[in-house]
Amino acid sequence: MQRILSTQLATTEPGTKVTIAGWIHRRRLLKSVAFLIVRDAAGLSQVVVTDPATRAQLEQLTEETVVEVTAVVAANEQAPQGVELVSPAVQETSRVAVPLPFELHRPALSASLPTQLDHAALALRHPSRAVSLRIAAAVTRGFRRALEERRFVEIHTPKIVASATESGANVFELDYFGRPAYLAQSPQFYKQMMVGVFERVFEVGPVFRAEPSDTARHLAQYTSLDAEMGFIRDHRDVMATLTGTIAGMLGEVTDVATPGVPDEIPAVHFSEALRIAGAPEDEPDLAPAHERAVGEWALREHGSEFVFVTGYPMRKRPFYTHPDPADPTWSNSFDLLFRGLEIVTGGQRLHRYEDYVAVLGESGEQGYLDAFRYGMPAHGGWAIGLERFVARLTGAANVREVTAFPRDLHRVAP
Repeated sequence: MQRILSTQLATTEPGTKVTIAGWIHRRRLLKSVAFLIVRDAAGLSQVVVTDPATRAQLEQLTEETVVEVTAVVAANEQAPQGVELVSPAVQETSRVAVPLPFELHRPALSASLPTQLDHAALALRHPSRAVSLRIAAAVTRGFRRALEERRFVEIHTPKIVASATESGANVFELDYFGRPAYLAQSPQFYKQMMVGVFERVFEVGPVFRAEPSDTARHLAQYTSLDAEMGFIRDHRDVMATLTGTIAGMLGEVTDVATPGVPDEIPAVHFSEALRIAGAPEDEPDLAPAHERAVGEWALREHGSEFVFVTGYPMRKRPFYTHPDPADPTWSNSFDLLFRGLEIVTGGQRLHRYEDYVAVLGESGEQGYLDAFRYGMPAHGGWAIGLERFVARLTGAANVREVTAFPRDLHRVAP
């Protein structure tokens, strides 16, 4: 008999004999009856056990043991989805023979986050952890769909590179067949090159940052949602496309309430953001407290949980950032804040060969410079930190709560 999922039981005619399979989520052994709650990838099923032999079998099984149950569907308003399974035959597939480090049947995991991460294979089965990964999948699906609808082409770029992508610091060095190489900090150079091929490109992939940052918002490896687009006028074209993309990403999410995305997200210049945050005029960047203040201002003044901060100082942006033609001390770049936290960095890039030579000299990364020697349109793009975005969306206090197997300053396993 073909297995069905728990969610299919609600549409199955009572009296039908079916087979389900999953993990023992919980056993409730009462005096005259026993209840077996089976969990699969879709949800929970309730199995009613009255037969003495089946009950004796059930008493020997432990939570998280994998079982297959063949039983008859019966209506019961008190059961999950209004149905339960009766007259079951239970077959053990894989028994758990060790004590569980924590219980999964409770609404919330009581174990500390480090304990959960140490036992990720088990902790991720809990609905509160699994739902974050489903949301991340939905957000990524929305990202792809929104960009494909806008004529972007998905690309895949190397994660082992010959030189640091953005700076000489904060990179993981490798021994690459006897010569140095590095884990890519970003697909930045490659996606710019590919603008010369497809005009509009995007990538979903890992990036690596050897930053000694032990905070709730930093990871040494995270998933970056990158895009780059050509034939723009300036960074405002990029911001407009990003706005539509964010709306498309949130439109795919059903497991948590999502905020509205304005047709035009409010934008504030960096210098004005400092004033709003009460920060000194010579601050080179926004601190977390400043971001929170600007986010509160956007919600109060514009009713938006999103706000662009534009025109960061050129001295704080990567060398490929295009300066503001009206005042080259500022850049044609932006950050997008969501609920007071930076989740996207982007902007307009330099696109003329001579401008890169002026910054890097003729000795700059030749493969990268050649792309501009052969003609490149004005272009720009962005990078979204997936885990940080999902953490903000779900209200998680730490990005590790929404990351399956986080890598940080202290953790490289499991």
